[in-house]
Amino acid sequence: MQRSPHVTVILTFILITLACGSGTPDGSGQEGQPELSAEKQLLPDFSLMEAGGEQFSNKDLAEKVVLLNFWATWCGPCRIEMPWFIEFQRKYKDKGFTVLAVSLDEEGWEVVRPFLADLDANFPVVVGDDELSEDFGGIYALPTTLIIDRSGNIVSRHTGLVSKASYESDIEALL
Repeated sequence: MQRSPHVTVILTFILITLACGSGTPDGSGQEGQPELSAEKQLLPDFSLMEAGGEQFSNKDLAEKVVLLNFWATWCGPCRIEMPWFIEFQRKYKDKGFTVLAVSLDEEGWEVVRPFLADLDANFPVVVGDDELSEDFGGIYALPTTLIIDRSGNIVSRHTGLVSKASYESDIEALL
């Protein structure tokens, strides 16, 4: 039995949507509530290399409010969020805030560097792996974004595309 091209396109769209998480494409609609835990999870220890070759670790995030985003270059919702994160970094960096983007691209810097050249990111970007994902409780969908308070506690976890206003509300509540 042969599938029609329309069925193939629809199935492909559904698979991509599930792989990248959920949410609204313009970031303005309804989305799921952040996952909150009664038990606070501390930011785990890690040390990874930035695009320029410098080491970046959890210690570089001490006493800052952090938006930690797990993403990939192939993830459509991830690409939608990146300009928001650039804006947040510009707007809040002098108040003790930073964005940290962790790419989970299997090809690593080979695909991330060209993407960053076009993005002009103003925040640290590192490449992670499965071990790092597990250290953060398992990252099973992209984008996954954690909001971390000044004490290093992960206070919320957003999976999929959420609204820009949701992120901004989380950030401002901690600043």
